[in-house]
Order: sequence, then structure tokens, then C-alpha cells
Amino acid sequence: MPDQDSAAPFHLLTFTTLYPHAAAPTQGVFVENRLRHLLASGAARATVLAPVPWFPFRAERFGRWAVAARAPAEETRHGIRVLHPRFAAIPRLGMTLAPFLLYHAMRPVLRRLRAAGARFDAIDAHYLYPDGVAAVRLARAAGLPVVLTARGSDVTQIAATYPGPRRRILEAARAADAMITVSAALRDDLIGLGAPAEKIVVLRNGVDTSLFRPPSDTAARAAARAALGLSGPTLLSVGHLIPRKGHEKIVAALTDLPDHTLLIAGGGEGEAALRAEIARRGLSARVRLLGIVPHAELPALYAAADALVLASSREGWANVLLEAMACGTPVIASNIPGNPEVVRAPEAGLILDANTPEGIVRAVRRLAAAPPDRAATRAYAERFGWEETTAGQVALFRRVIAARRAAG
Repeated sequence: MPDQDSAAPFHLLTFTTLYPHAAAPTQGVFVENRLRHLLASGAARATVLAPVPWFPFRAERFGRWAVAARAPAEETRHGIRVLHPRFAAIPRLGMTLAPFLLYHAMRPVLRRLRAAGARFDAIDAHYLYPDGVAAVRLARAAGLPVVLTARGSDVTQIAATYPGPRRRILEAARAADAMITVSAALRDDLIGLGAPAEKIVVLRNGVDTSLFRPPSDTAARAAARAALGLSGPTLLSVGHLIPRKGHEKIVAALTDLPDHTLLIAGGGEGEAALRAEIARRGLSARVRLLGIVPHAELPALYAAADALVLASSREGWANVLLEAMACGTPVIASNIPGNPEVVRAPEAGLILDANTPEGIVRAVRRLAAAPPDRAATRAYAERFGWEETTAGQVALFRRVIAARRAAG
């Protein structure tokens, strides 16, 4: 039987620049979802410190900088207090200076929170650079244990490509009390770069099977398709409109899939180029850009599609795969680290033999020739709920908190 102290809820300071806010409700929703499920367990409480870059103008023409400017200073999301203090972001020097600018801007914020009576047992930091590097410094200054979560491109792009950030990430990894990766592939990558293996725990993202669920019956699915004006085979791609998501490969594949419609949900700086490519190929009547779709409206899109196609060149753990499967929709996913950990059975869908337009065409035809039962796809996704990940977090945070207290 645990003593009263060990069973009491612990209080986390969740620290990340990747967190939703009123002006960007889908940004970093994967961090919010994991935290919400942890708090729902009753084992933890949290305050979120989610800094945003300072920028003086809110006009749309300034893009993501203006979105940051429109973030509220403080808000409550799903009952969680979320603070959005500003920090200086210098575009040309951002890769080098970002962790230090972030740390120096957030240290007085943390000091004020504690002076006002807030008590934290640990820092829960997401994304290794610059967030994780800054979080380790904050934790050291505050005398708190810190757990870092690697999310994907912080390892596969930043740490793998840039020597300076890689060195600081590895310093942070060695100084952290523990680390979480969302896939075994990311764990292997971190260890290969020199991170201490004994500190890394794999806790995958889960899927909310109460939100992401199939239509009640075939009539409901037909109604969902009719609401979108769909009548033939339909593919869906979900993600930011940026090159690494590979939307343009799926668009190109459509030239050899003349009876298919493609829906693309997402926004980003690549929208104009993607629209131009669609028009150049004469596919404007069969490819529809839906813009940013609120998280709660995605189930209807997944349910209406015959398959979700994910043609990314990099992912940590692609939440869209499980979301689609939970709605009964099989997936076609690129053969990159992480994806084969999600798509492991025929009822889940297929892994591409080549992440090219031709490979996508082959996979779509193969899936259409022998589509899995949608109920079986849903049943497969139900194995990936949040319970296991939440239990893993609770055990990990209790361990590092107890170890720090034992050390004085």
C-alpha cells in the first residue's frame, strides 16, 4: 500500500512552445491531449507555461508571427491554466540563441509563479530544442526534476542535422532526470546520437476512442459522405501544408487514379504552391483543400474517406494514423521510422513500398482490391488507447520526484 505522500497528486509545470491557444487551436494538440489524459487519472495537476514569440503586429499578412501575437497572455483550456508569456525570437540567430532567450525570459515568470504560491514537483517539457534545453536550465535554477519528451523533428531533423543544437540536446539529455520518446524509432535515434539509453522510456501517443469513432451505421457514413458531396472513392490527407508532409505526392498520384477524390485538411505556408500544383495538373475538380479543420470535426472526415494517406518524409508518432483507424478508416503510410510501429496488421492498412506517387497508386489499388472490414480496423485502434501511456507517465514522474526528494 503506498503511503499518503506517494499517492497524493503531484503538480507539474508543463513547459513547451508547442501548445494550442485561442489563435492556434490545433497547434501542438498532441501535447494537450496527453496532458489531459494524465490529469483525468487524478494522479497529477498541472499548470502550462507555453511561451510564444514576441511580435508587435497581428495582421494576417505576417503569417505565423501574427498568430503568435494574437495569443492571449493567459487562458483556461479544458480546465487547465495556460500561460503564454512572450520571449524574444531572433529569426536569423534563432537556432543558436533560442534556448538561452527562452530560458532568460521564462526564469522570472517561474519565479513569480512560485512567489504567488504555486508549488511544482517536476517540470514536464516537450520538444527537445529549444524547449528541452531551456527546461533543463529552468529546472536546475528551481531545484526541480525535469522529464523531457522528444516528439520527432527535434531528433530526426534538428539533432541529426545541426552540430550546435545536437550538442546542447545531448547535454540536456544527460542532465535531465528522465526522457520520453513517442516511438521506439526515436529512442534508437537518440541513443545513436549519444543520449543515455538508461534514461529513455518509450511512451507512445494514444488515441481518444470516444472522440474518434466510426459512424453508428452505414446510413450515417453515407450521410457524412453526402454532406461533403462525395460519391466515389475518396482519399484523405491530414497535416500542415509543408513539404515534409508529402501532400504533393498524393496529388500527383491522383493523375493515375482517375475515379478518386482527394481531401486535404490542413493549413500552412505551402498552400499557394500546393494550389498551383493542383491547377497545373488539372485536378482542381478532384482535389479539395479544406483548410485547418478543428480537432472535433476530424472524425466526420475520417469516416467519409475510404483511406487516409500519410506520405510524410519524417514523423515521430503520427497521431492521424490512429485517429483514422479509430473511425474505421484504414491507412496508407510512408515507410519511415515510427509508422511501422503503428501499422502492424492488415486490418490497419498498408505501409508504402516506396514513398512516391507511383508507390501511392500501387497501395491505393492494392487496398481497394481487398479492403479490411471497417469494424476490424476500429478494433485494431482500440488497442492504442491512452491508459498505458498515462500509467507509464504516472510511474515515471513519481519515480523521478521520489528520487529527487531522497537526494535532499
